[in-house]
Amino acid sequence: MSDKNTGASTQQSSTDWTVFAISGGFIVLFVAVALFNVDLITKWVNVAQQFSTSYFGAVWQVLLFATFIIALWLGFSSYGKVRVGGIDKPELSTFRWISMIMCALLAGGGVFWSSAEPMYHFLTPPPTFPGVAGSTAAAVAPALAQCYLHWGFLAWAILGTLGTIVLMYSCYHKNMPMKPRSLLYPLLGEAGVNGWMGTAVDAASIIAVAAGTIGPIGFLGLQLSYSLQYLMGIPDIYTTQLGVIVVITIVYTIAAATPIYKGINLLSKINVLIAISLMAVIMVVGPGGFIVDSFLSAFGLYLQDFVRISLDRSNPQWLGWWTVFYWGWFLGYGPMMAIFVTRISRGRTIREIVLSVSVIAPIVTNIWFTVLGGAGIHYELTNPGSVSTALNESGLPAALIAIVGQLPLSALLIPVALVLVVLFLVTTGAGMTYSIAISVTGDENPPIWMRLFWGVLMGAMAAVLIKIGDGGIKALQTFIIVSAVPVGLFYIPQLWTGIKCAKLLAQAQDQTQDQAQEKTEQ
Repeated sequence: MSDKNTGASTQQSSTDWTVFAISGGFIVLFVAVALFNVDLITKWVNVAQQFSTSYFGAVWQVLLFATFIIALWLGFSSYGKVRVGGIDKPELSTFRWISMIMCALLAGGGVFWSSAEPMYHFLTPPPTFPGVAGSTAAAVAPALAQCYLHWGFLAWAILGTLGTIVLMYSCYHKNMPMKPRSLLYPLLGEAGVNGWMGTAVDAASIIAVAAGTIGPIGFLGLQLSYSLQYLMGIPDIYTTQLGVIVVITIVYTIAAATPIYKGINLLSKINVLIAISLMAVIMVVGPGGFIVDSFLSAFGLYLQDFVRISLDRSNPQWLGWWTVFYWGWFLGYGPMMAIFVTRISRGRTIREIVLSVSVIAPIVTNIWFTVLGGAGIHYELTNPGSVSTALNESGLPAALIAIVGQLPLSALLIPVALVLVVLFLVTTGAGMTYSIAISVTGDENPPIWMRLFWGVLMGAMAAVLIKIGDGGIKALQTFIIVSAVPVGLFYIPQLWTGIKCAKLLAQAQDQTQDQAQEKTEQ
């Protein structure tokens, strides 16, 4: 559908009802079985998860590492100057563009985990750094360095570099639909895109990203319910959790139903401004010196041991619960994030995309983890148990409150931090709802009813899983790894099709420039 204002392509909307039925039906069936017998589905999922981590964990580690290296090479090679998307000027300012990219992923878990994961690794140092004693000053840099790996260069590269390059070529130069199946075009051609394999890729991608988004939505219900009890004495019960999920679902669905440059862009801008302000306040009134020292030490350690810890296989069981879980989660997000980044990055060069997605965004994320998680480590070092007790007794929802509650101006900062958590997740919900709707219809501006359907469905599924209890959410979180297996399989060819598409895009740009020069000379 043509759209002057957004620069959308001239592709015709074509809703794939088979994909719609498979993906939507599977998600509903999963929750229905969990509601009927959560123990049964947990057993099934655990077996599948063990199989996935055992046989695909090492593959994913190599895949993410290779993706980052190849993307970085493309960005700094002669291909880096190629401008993609078929237009000469970006549609968004650089700040707005990077804000939208960052918020679409960071909210998926970065805000939750930035307060808890550094503390977990500080208390029990990861096996990637053997011989380090937990809860000591020596454990600070390894703890943060492990977080940098999980939320750093490799994680971001798989989400929006090679996949984006492939989609830019397939969708804007070969008129393939804006769907995950178009990632197959350089490998299988139009027949592969339009065949059964294309249908399978679309359905698998939607299921994976829906699972990865429903979990955080449900967790936000737990987070805010716990926080409301802490702040206002409102009972931390299912009614409160349900109320939170309903409000959040309404907000992110409305944002997804508005034009992408209005709803999601506005939320992203607000998110980034609040996050920067919160970090600045923590640096000024909190342990700013400790945070700076910790970042420099941990980032240096991260770079020094980057290859080793990226490919470490010394403790497969630990990897299955941490690194491989994250890699599966991010792989599941990969196709939809690639669509999202493709949709908002027209007119950018390959170098801009690679540097922004796989270098700038990870470093900013690492800084965020250091400010919030580093503050928690500082308080735990000076007052043992001040954060770890709440974390161990009440889980992830308590970590953020325990850390921010020890800062000066905590009465103001706790509500601000919670608002930030909400806005980040609303942005992720809106972005993924929008991308799923695009994937089903192939339309860059999908029908509003389609966006509403997926937004409401994910919120409803989160509410049901919360009602089931911890078993439902844990089963879904475990299933995230399982759902990433098929996605990982069709991401492997991008290691060479990404290079192929960059070369073809460069040739197309050279031809366009030659034609323009000939016209000028005439």
